[in-house]
Amino acid sequence: MYKPNTSFLLSIEDIEVIENALRFHKKDLSMKRMKVAANSAAPKTGYDAVARLDNSVRKIHELMGNLHNQKVFFRPSNMAYVSG
Repeated sequence: MYKPNTSFLLSIEDIEVIENALRFHKKDLSMKRMKVAANSAAPKTGYDAVARLDNSVRKIHELMGNLHNQKVFFRPSNMAYVSG
């Protein structure tokens, strides 16, 4: 029986491309949601579409959070760290 690969080797640039694509897709879904919510011609259909779009945006947001939480941030140890 085959097992799924649970270990991925991605470079920082790969992660950046993935995050940018997720941000773009999230923005696109948010714009669609605004258009559907503004169109009140069919409230029942509009409500279902908004709920589906909200669910997709939530999934993308959670995935981006998971990516962020797996990052390891480094601070210089040989000098004073100044944030920002």
